[in-house]
Amino acid sequence: MTPERWAQVNEVLYQAMRLAAEERGDYLDHACAADSDLRREVESLLAADEQARSSFLQSAPLGLIKGTRLGDYDVLAKLGAGGMGEVYRALDVRLRREVAIKVLPGFASSDPERLRRFEQEAMATAALNHPNILAVYQMGTHQGAPYLVSELLEGETLREQVKRGRIALRKAIDYGVQIVHGLAAAHEKGIVHRDLKPENLFITKGGRAKILDFGLAKLQQPHSNSAHSALTLGSETEPGMVMGTVGYMSPEQVRGETADHRADIFAFGTILYEMLTGQRAFHKPTSAETMAAILNEEPPPILQTNLQTPPGLQRVVRRCLEKNPEQRFQSASDLAFALDALSDSGKLSASDVAVPASYSRRRFQLIIVAAGVVAVALITATFLYLHRPAKLSEKDTIVLADFANSTGDPIFDDTLKQALTTALRQSPFLNVLSDNRVTATLRLMTRPPNTPLTPDVTREICQRADGKAWIQGSIASIGAEYIIGLKAVNCQSGDILAQEQVTAAGKEQVLDTLGQAASQLRRELGETLASVQKFDVPLRQATTSSLDALKALSVGDKLYHEKGMAGALPSYEHAIELDPQFASAYVATGTMYVNLREYRRARELFAKAYSLRERTSELEKFTIESRYYVFVTGELENAARVFREWLGSYPNDRTAFGNLGHVYSNLGQHQQALDFFHEDLQRDPNNVIPHMAYAMELIALNRFTEARATLQDALDKKLDSTALHLQLYQLNFLAGDSAGMAEQVAWSNRSAEARQRMLPLEAAAEAYAGHLHKSDDLSHQAIDLLHQSGRQETPAAQVMSMALREASFGDLQETRKTALSIPQAELGVDGQALGALALATAGDLAHAESLLNDLVKQYPKGTLVQFVVAPTVQARIELSKSNPERSIQLLHPAELYELTNDALGSDALGGCVYPAYVRGQAYLAFKDGAAAEAEFRKILDHTGLVKTCETGALARLGLAQALALQGAKQKAKTAYEDFFTLWKDADPDIPILKQAKAEYSSLQ
Repeated sequence: MTPERWAQVNEVLYQAMRLAAEERGDYLDHACAADSDLRREVESLLAADEQARSSFLQSAPLGLIKGTRLGDYDVLAKLGAGGMGEVYRALDVRLRREVAIKVLPGFASSDPERLRRFEQEAMATAALNHPNILAVYQMGTHQGAPYLVSELLEGETLREQVKRGRIALRKAIDYGVQIVHGLAAAHEKGIVHRDLKPENLFITKGGRAKILDFGLAKLQQPHSNSAHSALTLGSETEPGMVMGTVGYMSPEQVRGETADHRADIFAFGTILYEMLTGQRAFHKPTSAETMAAILNEEPPPILQTNLQTPPGLQRVVRRCLEKNPEQRFQSASDLAFALDALSDSGKLSASDVAVPASYSRRRFQLIIVAAGVVAVALITATFLYLHRPAKLSEKDTIVLADFANSTGDPIFDDTLKQALTTALRQSPFLNVLSDNRVTATLRLMTRPPNTPLTPDVTREICQRADGKAWIQGSIASIGAEYIIGLKAVNCQSGDILAQEQVTAAGKEQVLDTLGQAASQLRRELGETLASVQKFDVPLRQATTSSLDALKALSVGDKLYHEKGMAGALPSYEHAIELDPQFASAYVATGTMYVNLREYRRARELFAKAYSLRERTSELEKFTIESRYYVFVTGELENAARVFREWLGSYPNDRTAFGNLGHVYSNLGQHQQALDFFHEDLQRDPNNVIPHMAYAMELIALNRFTEARATLQDALDKKLDSTALHLQLYQLNFLAGDSAGMAEQVAWSNRSAEARQRMLPLEAAAEAYAGHLHKSDDLSHQAIDLLHQSGRQETPAAQVMSMALREASFGDLQETRKTALSIPQAELGVDGQALGALALATAGDLAHAESLLNDLVKQYPKGTLVQFVVAPTVQARIELSKSNPERSIQLLHPAELYELTNDALGSDALGGCVYPAYVRGQAYLAFKDGAAAEAEFRKILDHTGLVKTCETGALARLGLAQALALQGAKQKAKTAYEDFFTLWKDADPDIPILKQAKAEYSSLQ
């Protein structure tokens, strides 16, 4: 037998042994299904030598006895044995606590693959600190046999519970919620379990669910935030190799394809199904048949065995078990939200006890009699229902036409449509097509954004947007009274789905009367009475009592789509003047200032809106609270919580969905963000915003080809925006395509706003190549344009960007001159963060600390201020004091968030990965070349995050210095030459370039 064949046989024997311990006898069917010769060889080997077989299957047990000392642990008793080791109860003699110790059998410790899996389980589990994952304390060896020390669990596996029958509904959901929270923690670390099943889930006596056995785990997306804490698990599965346990594998695992975190979601679906039904989702006589069922069949409906399972929970299971990974929940966090919402929604059965599978004959007879009594009524009701126009479902989209105003009073023009939009968007049932989608659809129809939305135009928009109905309102006057009508029409057939007509006694009653009509229409269109009652704030409260203020807001919305942010601002601010208690006007105005990157003014507006939030609808409260936490306090974790609650009440709301993705991006959780943006794009493929968000995250993950295709798809659909062209410029920069960059610069010449946003990118790109003088010229052009538009905070931030570049390039005197040219009182958050780091680098520590202290005072709970900006600036201050060890210590908190895609709107300290750059500089000063190299490589490995930041260029020089410090002379010379190639025509007077040339000469 060849060594390769022996390794294959050995793998089968090992798996057979492991599964025998789980009372599984089907592994040979599975492992040898496609290789009958292999099966014969395995069976022949087992039959030929019973003694060898017994020895192999028993794994040469160590037989540790009570009192045996393993390191700091005294063995108390043997708990059990399995294919991957013997498990003992032991006492930690130092901490006086009982623990569990798993010891790898002697045969396996000499097998590199067995040893690798044992160590992989240890590393994977130890990297995860979560209450729903087994806690690992230590790894050691005893007489050459590796052992793993973990917490001692008292209870039983989930397999033991489901053997006794299905689990009570609330308990099953409780276990499920705990399991997916544990999975989410693993997936956030990039760890995919790949062998989730009831045997690997433990339920403690207190009802805590714990995930066990990460022996088959793999690291999907390594997130090495420290040179000393990198985690690397086993290599990717070879194509065609099936990993996992039959019956709980995903279709992609069955096919031997590479499986990502969504394979765990499929496995969880099979487990949840089993808890609810007491039966396996996929279980056939042989492994081959089971695998075929996973690929081609659906499990029997849950209601066949559990009548109490609510529809929402059934949908969760079905979505987990989708054959196509793209159609499953895209993250364990999403799945957790869905289960949490079910758990909290009150939609579960009134009983916690599972209903018996069978009923008595007497009860069955009573049910039949009762059914006969109501049969005629049911038939009649069914006939009437089938002959009514179809109502809407919660997935249907509706489009609002312009309000028909025949009163002659212009105060109602656009105003009542704005009010109706607010009234209908209170509903979690109705999906009102957004203004952005309407504008985008009009472009596809080659119509301008200010096209009147007549019934014919609205119907065409509805059809193109795959909507179900369009709604028009009308108002007429008879004396002092106003007649208000609402009509919902099927987009395809033209059938009237519902209509309402109400009378307002006077002008002051119009808004609330319209709100009442909208509530009645919602009920007619199919929304439940309970939902209408829960989400139905009177319009005068949800908006404003001032028709003039509401009109100003509606005019602002129109101007925004026609003339942009600057054109809309005066109308929005006028709405606030007309009604200082109009919360929505503060939100709209604050959003414009955010888009203009004037955050100080935006914070004031959002803080005022927050104080007025109790006067608004539930939907508007979510909007206000999320903006408050993002922009006023900077608490990103709280913002994520609000968005999750928002999605719990409004599961189809795209705004919450997309913004939650942005929060994850800002937290540096890019795969989660990408999942949200991908689903957002699938939901709304004709909107430029999800295209840009998805492309942004693809760029952050260095998936440049996909990002370009996404942006091109938007252009092909005639979806356009300035931000899209900024992304194309960055992609061309990353590809070294100067012609493509010039093309986007030419595009930006069409408007002052586009030039204001493009010039800083051009300045950064020139600095990246060492053209600091040209970079400064472009920055001054941007600053002049921004001043001309009346902006203050944004041009000040540009000045500080210049100062930071000057400091990073070693021109410390010019840095102080530039940074101190702006009074501190004029600086916004971006300017303070950039200026503090620039001055700290230049050695002006007093001014740096002043800026930082003021910023920390403004954001005492701000996630990125406290965990990215402050540690980076403080570390740079300590480095300027020649205290690199303290600098390194201060940067530890930044490791969690340093790969953020944004830091309070500024790319400087977040997207540029400045914490890693300062840490690398500190390690150089500390004479730790290897650690410094890891930090600079981190920057070079994240070019999609860094983009045009100067750190991308300077990390090349830092890498050369780190290699030289390690004595790797030839590698250091190559790295220096790489830097010089990048800066081949750089300004010759840049101090850091002169220093680099001197260092390079010393290597010759």
